[in-house]
Amino acid sequence: MIRTIARKVLALAAAFAITGAPIAANACTSFIVKARDGSVIYGRTMEFSLPLQSQLIVLPRSHAYKGTGPDGTAGTGLGWTGKYGVAGANGLGLPVVIDGLNEKGLAGGMLFFPGLAQFEEVAPGEAGNSIASFEMLTFILSSFATVEEVKAGLPRIKVSRAPQAAFKGPVPLHVTLHDASGASLVIEYVGGQLTLHDNPTGVLTNAPAFPWHVAHLGLYGNLSANEPATRQVNGLALASPSTGAGMHGIPGDFLSPSRFVRAFMLVDSLPELPDGLAAMNAARHILNNFDIPPGAIATQAGSATGGGVAGFETTEWTAVADLKARTYAIWDYANQTPRYLDLDKLDFDAKAIKLIPFDQKPDYIDLSGK
Repeated sequence: MIRTIARKVLALAAAFAITGAPIAANACTSFIVKARDGSVIYGRTMEFSLPLQSQLIVLPRSHAYKGTGPDGTAGTGLGWTGKYGVAGANGLGLPVVIDGLNEKGLAGGMLFFPGLAQFEEVAPGEAGNSIASFEMLTFILSSFATVEEVKAGLPRIKVSRAPQAAFKGPVPLHVTLHDASGASLVIEYVGGQLTLHDNPTGVLTNAPAFPWHVAHLGLYGNLSANEPATRQVNGLALASPSTGAGMHGIPGDFLSPSRFVRAFMLVDSLPELPDGLAAMNAARHILNNFDIPPGAIATQAGSATGGGVAGFETTEWTAVADLKARTYAIWDYANQTPRYLDLDKLDFDAKAIKLIPFDQKPDYIDLSGK
């Protein structure tokens, strides 16, 4: 696939350059891993210069939601009743899911998309059928069971340009979604229009827009997990100095286009995995490749790509979800031991949204006496 679209790269790159949009430093990376037994594992990292202070969040089924109006007033937007229970992570203390999984196995996350995200114009009379961008995943996971249902149902509402206080404007986001069948979808609002992209790669990072990333993959069609043959030149054997030469040239920086390529190649090169546990372990090792240590990315105050604050961007937390077993696991910068929720054990008939802090100190296991 990636070879056939490589010719589109230069045209797409030129179009992207004309917009003047920055390539995001906010370095969220997401993908899925599939196993032979039908398990689908979704994994993502969360990086942001503005501390999100995330907690685990449980949204009960039949919960009554009221969206934010286009002017940013809470409770003046779309009202809906959730069909499904949802578990995941929130941000900034808000009762919204920024990453998560529902009880039907639909999972996904919102990723920063600065410079390109432009949501819909909403007339005053349409306010009651609109939500803010930061409410997208909450609406989707509480309302739909599959990617196909999202494709049919999301265009029926508006996603407005409602401002959010911490961001001092609309939160620029796009959404990655995956269901238990293994189908994947990318949701982007560009130029005020909704675009729905089927995603055969299963991968999403940040800006540019998804079609650009797919075309960009064509530049790396030479990469392979296989070692190249030794080259003979006038009797001289030119052999690789070590293993790994098949992936020579894979981009290793933190830019979103580089992370997209790296995630795709690492997932695509996996051997067949027998079950969900093996796939989850593989996903965790791949996710480790996208950890950002403090100091590697410095952001400036007022920067669109840095979340508007000065500081260092690090990996705040990382999560994996098993869409078949319906479990959601998360670990943070301070403690890399996963903490998880089993959706089959949660009380989705509860009357209120539940928040669960996961900022626990790490435990070191002393084996000195063994």
